[in-house]
Amino acid sequence: MPTSLSPLDLQQRLAAPTAADCAFLDVREGGEYNEAHLAGAVLLPRSQLESRLRLVVPDPSTPLTLLDSDGRRAQLSAATAEAMGYTQVALLAGGIAAWQAAGLPVEWGSNVLSKDFGEKVQVQQHVAEVEPAELAAWQARGDHLILLDSRTPEEHTQACIPGSRSVPGGELPLRITDLLKGHEDATVVVHCAGRTRSIIGARVLQRMGIPRVYALKNGTMGWHLAGLELETGSRRTALPAPSPEARAAAAAFAQRVAVEDGVRLVDVAWLQQRMAQQGGSLYLLDTRSKPEYEAGHIPSFQWVPGGQAVQRAEDVIGVPTGDIVFCCDDGSRSAVSAGWYRQMGYPNVHLLRGGIGAWQAASGTLTPGPQVDPIWGLDEAARTAPGIPAAALDAALQHANRPLVVHVGGSREYERGHIPGAVWLARAWMELEMPQVAPDRELPIVCTCADGVQSTLAAAALARLGYANVVSLRGGMGAWNTAGLAVETGLQRLAVAADDVVRAGTERDRAAMIHYLEWEEALGGKYETAGGG
Repeated sequence: MPTSLSPLDLQQRLAAPTAADCAFLDVREGGEYNEAHLAGAVLLPRSQLESRLRLVVPDPSTPLTLLDSDGRRAQLSAATAEAMGYTQVALLAGGIAAWQAAGLPVEWGSNVLSKDFGEKVQVQQHVAEVEPAELAAWQARGDHLILLDSRTPEEHTQACIPGSRSVPGGELPLRITDLLKGHEDATVVVHCAGRTRSIIGARVLQRMGIPRVYALKNGTMGWHLAGLELETGSRRTALPAPSPEARAAAAAFAQRVAVEDGVRLVDVAWLQQRMAQQGGSLYLLDTRSKPEYEAGHIPSFQWVPGGQAVQRAEDVIGVPTGDIVFCCDDGSRSAVSAGWYRQMGYPNVHLLRGGIGAWQAASGTLTPGPQVDPIWGLDEAARTAPGIPAAALDAALQHANRPLVVHVGGSREYERGHIPGAVWLARAWMELEMPQVAPDRELPIVCTCADGVQSTLAAAALARLGYANVVSLRGGMGAWNTAGLAVETGLQRLAVAADDVVRAGTERDRAAMIHYLEWEEALGGKYETAGGG
């Protein structure tokens, strides 16, 4: 049974010297978390526990505190965590509502640690920013510019500053030498969607000694708010093989970063020994590009591309004092990510000396293919709740006594396309809300999602609640779409509020963009008053 904590109990736990050895997980949806959460709490929605809990909190003996809005989903999540082998599980009685009723503080926003770090860097390291209107004027008069988008290639293609090219932030040290060859007099401008990744990217180049480097103030959101038009559909994402000169410059920079930022260099023997140890949280992060990772990676290493490492710190690291090991092909890219983590305050950050090459030289094998996260309990759930093929479900829906179809994936997934007539009910709410959606426990029910994973787990949960005729769509909407069957789009028939999505970048409306950017920039205020400016 989980331990129940009062708000005062949790306040004391958060303030204790051992807090950094513990995990504080908010199991609500992303939209709820964004509106108000406890400082230091990591977002891990209940629907992702089976797939991500062992990644975010690798050691099941870690003290684990679960938070939600009123305690109900935390109670259900605690049962899952204990079934997965976690031995020190606690929850906040009454949830965030009780915490706030006690007059205790919450914070707004997502990835606050990384946003705060970006603003700290901007203030303390004096990263120059250029206003969108000024950049547009530079472009109009034909200034020699190199515009670099430090986000993911996918984000770049969706919407970017006109003329920019995709160079994810973790790739900048390796690519900048070749990009500047023959363009030594160019002004370099780094942009992202808002502030953090452009500031961090510009700081990397500044630290490398590149002259005339700017971060585009407020990124694509600032550009849009200034009444300027974004480019969509850019395909400037390919990164050619770096030259020997570029590799040498990146390696020299990486060596300096590791020393200056206090990153510990470890060899393959140390890594193998640490991987074999039981106990203690260990995070293994591969910062290369996706194609490189999928061509072959060290077993158990997660893919966290270097450009997203800062942004995703809170998504990946559940226990701040855990051992964090970065690697890439030779260490020249991963050193920069490791240095960022040290600057963010993580105490035990390591860099695999020689990277993948050193691992292979020591006869270490590589695992090809994408990252595959085992889903705890999925096999048992599949035995409890069988799958129905798409064609069979389509036939059943033609009858008068058609089954109730419940889409249990994310609301965006549901909005993009679901089975006509399907109700949306996020899996996190299944046990709590399904009795209102379907009071008759003899009613035939089919659970669906994108790929059949969430729906299989949901169907098994309903079977445990006593629903006698529940199955999941085999292969999910992927199989349904492959079969060419009818699809409905949009947000209709929502059983709960669609609060699982946090709108990002220019997806926000104008007021929300302004509010977000003002909040983000204000995070740097404390560093100015502390003498950082």
